[in-house]
Amino acid sequence: MPDEQPVRLHCFAHAGAGVSSFYGWPRDLGPGVEPVPRLLPGREARRREPRITGREALLADVMGTFAPAPDVPYVLYGHSLGAMIAYTVTRALHEAGLPGPALLAVGACPPPDSASELSDSAGEPDEHLLKLLGEVGALPEGAEPGGFWHRAVLPVLRDDLKLADDLRTGAREPVGGAPLSVPLLVVAGADDPLAQPDVMAGWRRWTTGRVVTRTVPGDHFFVRGRELPRLLGRACRVVRRTAPAPAPAPAVAAARG
Repeated sequence: MPDEQPVRLHCFAHAGAGVSSFYGWPRDLGPGVEPVPRLLPGREARRREPRITGREALLADVMGTFAPAPDVPYVLYGHSLGAMIAYTVTRALHEAGLPGPALLAVGACPPPDSASELSDSAGEPDEHLLKLLGEVGALPEGAEPGGFWHRAVLPVLRDDLKLADDLRTGAREPVGGAPLSVPLLVVAGADDPLAQPDVMAGWRRWTTGRVVTRTVPGDHFFVRGRELPRLLGRACRVVRRTAPAPAPAPAVAAARG
């Protein structure tokens, strides 16, 4: 692949978040990799748009980005909720017979056939959800009832957990056509109470392609550290060296012929 064409690393964030976790990644990814944070509706620059809580609405929002045949191989990374989004997009492309990512990377998210304490709490009362968030370090200091966090972030988080629950349910439906065969990189946080390394290893059941598992320092929010982007940067450079260029779309191929 020509040196001037970097591998694009499309990134999906955890529940309740925008894309600020990825802002510092260019310094740690290294050369030949371009991070592309994917912002969902209802937050940051898209805060006036209705939030998404179901699989079909998600695919309607994001598939237009990935359905056209890519010029160069690309990679998807999703963290927690984002892992289910990245998997759902990869599977939808596969079932539609469209080129998918050269590598799917997932972090901090139990596989769809394992219990997921956060998404399983989507319909629980505030008291239960807030207790869980406090236990995993996701409740900011000073987040008082009626305060800014409760008014601005908690509703987004609740809708994101509904989305995660729907994506996990949809993922357990049989794959249409051949089994998913995308190479998979599974990343766990050494101290993540919600997706421990042994649980994360269960992602091996979700592709027939090569699976690599890695554990990095940190808790559920290791996305904020430097080891994860360094790991993904190295993985993207492997893709850059070894992945074949995506096949052109039929119309493009016909025009060249």
